[in-house]
Amino acid sequence: MFFLWPQYLWLMAAIALLPIAYLWLLRRRGKSAVRYSSLGIVREAAAGPHWRRHVPPALMLLACATLVVAASRPVASVPLPWARSTILLAIDVSLSMRVTDVKPTRMAAAQAAARQFLQDLPREIEVGLVTFAGSSQVAQAATLDREALVTAIDRIQMQFGTAIGNAIAQCVAELFPDHGIDVGEMTFGGNKRARSLDDRAKPPPKAFTPVAPGSYNSAAIILLSDGRRTTGVDTLVAAKLAADRGVRVYVVGLGTVDGFASSGEGMPMYLRLDEPTLKEVARMTGGEYHYAGTAEKLRSVYENLGSRLQVQTRETEVTALLAMAAALFAMTAAVLSLLWFRRIA
Repeated sequence: MFFLWPQYLWLMAAIALLPIAYLWLLRRRGKSAVRYSSLGIVREAAAGPHWRRHVPPALMLLACATLVVAASRPVASVPLPWARSTILLAIDVSLSMRVTDVKPTRMAAAQAAARQFLQDLPREIEVGLVTFAGSSQVAQAATLDREALVTAIDRIQMQFGTAIGNAIAQCVAELFPDHGIDVGEMTFGGNKRARSLDDRAKPPPKAFTPVAPGSYNSAAIILLSDGRRTTGVDTLVAAKLAADRGVRVYVVGLGTVDGFASSGEGMPMYLRLDEPTLKEVARMTGGEYHYAGTAEKLRSVYENLGSRLQVQTRETEVTALLAMAAALFAMTAAVLSLLWFRRIA
């Protein structure tokens, strides 16, 4: 724990004087009791110390000390759920996902694991779906509507090609719409911009300063792929887009790393999972790489990612919590004083 305004901690010296002042008042009250003629008042004043009479002042002293600590604005590492957080699922829908080395097929296993992931994820986290093959598309914008997401997952259709870089860039563009990230321009260069009539109406991209990889705690990308890039934006160029904005990319590698597998029609297919590049994507962005060779392993990977993305330990200012505690101490002191002595002492 550390304090943003540590200079206010000097007030604790004044708080330390309060018990001394309290003891002085008790002695002064005892001496003045002999001046009264009423024996009942004398007995009440000089009845001797009773533990209840000291509880409200002790609670008020604790409230004052807590307020001083709160005024110093303490910051502590606290495990908290994300607020207004977004997770984008980027799922490979290339034709190689028909392969049956992961039962019943890679695509069916990926869809089942994604549905289970949505079911286990906290309801307050927004989730979006990006699909990619030869190009990338936003199949479902980030939403809290789990039914809409499941419908988008069930409607996935496979296509030719594998543009992993496009998928990452598309996710970053969704998370930062004012940064002017144009996946089409990154893919085709200036020719795409010349063909688009709507680009003239777009506002200029927002300037930004690159941040530390993995420092953006309000969003994350989960990328699932079973192959290597065959077209589109360079994968590591797209990964740098995410890294410069602090977005973590958690990569799930699916399928074979040997290069041969069987399609759903029984025909042999040559393909190979590009683990070195996918691991580098995870490293650059501060994420993690997981290999899922079976449907069970794929489900466990999604479950682990879900539990990890639900809660993060972050440095958080706890001033409000301490102020609330001080208020509770003061209210308790007042209530006990009214109940026991019929006055706020």
